[in-house]
Amino acid sequence: MAPKQQVNLGIDGVQRSKANDTIISQNVAVVFSAPTGQAVLQYLLSITLQLVHGPDVSTESLRHLKGQRFIVALIDQRIAHAHRSKQ
Repeated sequence: MAPKQQVNLGIDGVQRSKANDTIISQNVAVVFSAPTGQAVLQYLLSITLQLVHGPDVSTESLRHLKGQRFIVALIDQRIAHAHRSKQ
């Protein structure tokens, strides 16, 4: 019986080779490493992860915000992954 080939799931849960996943993370890190990219990331954080809603927020608004937060957190995780892959 042939040995099972290990499946690589990326940070985003998508199956791709480890090399391709690392390249994606490195590309994201490069984009957000410049001062302009850092300013954009800070802006995205301010309108997603740092945003607080009151008790009157609708379920639909919370779901929409959750999706936005996922994308911004994914960018942040990709940057961290790129830094780890260089070590």
